[in-house]
Amino acid sequence: MLVTTTHNVEGRKIVEYRGIVAGEAIMGANVFRDFFASIRDIVGGRAGSYEKVMSDARETAIAEMTARAAELGCNAVIGVDIDYETVGANDSMLMVTAAGTAVIVA
Repeated sequence: MLVTTTHNVEGRKIVEYRGIVAGEAIMGANVFRDFFASIRDIVGGRAGSYEKVMSDARETAIAEMTARAAELGCNAVIGVDIDYETVGANDSMLMVTAAGTAVIVA
């Protein structure tokens, strides 16, 4: 499955548009991750555990989106947009949404 943020695929023709597809992932952040991230905020450095959660959530959202496109018989999703939001009590969860247009390219 071809996934791109552009609205066309260079060198390929869009044969048919099948509609908007989206995938969502909501990941919780646990107490230990929060604790170690707060320490990193004080001493500096990257919060690797949060980066892993963000990466996993993004991959899950894209996988759901492409699965929905495949269900429509498509071989590509164009114009993909990925959004990140915090939700839940005290913004304790990360929500990632991937959305784009399912198409057939030749």
